[in-house]
Amino acid sequence: GSKDAIRTTIINFNNEKMQITWAARHLFPHENVSFSYTFDEGNHKIWKPCPTYLLDQDYNSGCLFETEGPTLAISIRNSNGSEELYSKRLKSDFYIKPSPPENVTFVWKEDTVTVSCNKPNRAVRCLTLELQYKSKFDKDWQSRIAKCCNIGEQGFDPEKCYYLRVRLKRLVPYCNVVPYSSDWAAETFWMNGTLLDSCDDDIKSQSNTVIVLSCLLAVLLLMLILSILLCKWQRLQNSVMPAIPDPKYIFADLFNDHNGNFQEWIDKTDPAVVQTEVEYEEPECIIEAESQQEDDKSSDKQGPRENPFPFSGEAENNDPKAVQIACMRPASNTIASFAGFQILMNDDMYVML
Repeated sequence: GSKDAIRTTIINFNNEKMQITWAARHLFPHENVSFSYTFDEGNHKIWKPCPTYLLDQDYNSGCLFETEGPTLAISIRNSNGSEELYSKRLKSDFYIKPSPPENVTFVWKEDTVTVSCNKPNRAVRCLTLELQYKSKFDKDWQSRIAKCCNIGEQGFDPEKCYYLRVRLKRLVPYCNVVPYSSDWAAETFWMNGTLLDSCDDDIKSQSNTVIVLSCLLAVLLLMLILSILLCKWQRLQNSVMPAIPDPKYIFADLFNDHNGNFQEWIDKTDPAVVQTEVEYEEPECIIEAESQQEDDKSSDKQGPRENPFPFSGEAENNDPKAVQIACMRPASNTIASFAGFQILMNDDMYVML
C-alpha cells in the first residue's frame, strides 16, 4: 500500500527511550522489513539501524532505541534495504509518556486526603496529577485531577477502607498529540489515616469483631436462660418440698454454748426471751381414804378383791391410815412450742419437731 497508509505507534518513554511499532503481519505478510532512524536535520543525515527489534512470531514488528533529540525521522525498508516502504518525520516531544510519580505521600486529615509527589526534572507545566480511589463497597473508581504535583480530595469516610492510586498525565494538545499517561504508582490501602496491607485485613478484623461479639451475646443469653430456669426450679422445689430450717442457725447459743443440752439452755435462758407454750394435761387423781372397818364390811359382803391402784406399799399392807392416790398418766407426752418449733418432752429426752 501507500506509505501514508501505514499506521505506526510512537511512544517516547519519559523522553529517554523511543518505541515505534507497526502491524508487521498485516502490512508486510511476506517480508521481514528493516527499520532505521535519525535525529539529525538537514541534508547530512546519518541513518542508524534499529539496535533492538520487537518481534511478532519472528517478524520485525517494532524498534526500541535511545531518544537523542526533539526531531526524529524514521524509515521502514524491505529486508535488503533497497526499497523504502514507509518514512515519517515527527517531534519526539509530542509523544512523551511520563514515568510513574515518585515518593508519593498521603496525608489524611478528618475526611480530606492530600496526595503529593516529587516534581519531574523537566516539562512540569505539561503534567497533571490524577488521583483515583474507591472503597471496598464501590465498583468503579472515583477520579480527581489537579496540577502537578499536589492534589486534595474531601468526603472520605473514616469507617471505610479505600484503595488509592496516582499517576501523571501529559496535557493535550499543548504538549502531546497523544494523551499518554504514566503507569499507576503502587496501589495503597488506607483507613482513617492508617496504612493497611490490604482492605481484606479490615474485612477480617471486622469479621473477627462480629464473631467475638456474637459469642459474647450467645454466652450472655445462655446465662440469662440458665438463671431463669434456676429460679423456676427453686420455686418448684420450694413448692413441692418446702425447706426445713436448720435449728443450729435459730438456736445458735443452744449448740455453741451448751453443746445441744436443752435443759441447761432452758435453765440459763431469760424467761422473757423464751416464749414457751406448754400444753399440759393435769393427771386425774382419785383419792380414796377408807377405814379398816369399811374394808371389812365390803369384804364381808362382796368377798376379797384386788386393789386397782397398787401404787403404795402401805395400801397393800392395809394400813388404815393409808391414802391411795392414783394419777392417770397424760394422754400424750408433754409438748412445748418454741420459736416456731415443737418440742416433745418425755421422761429422759427432748425431741424437737
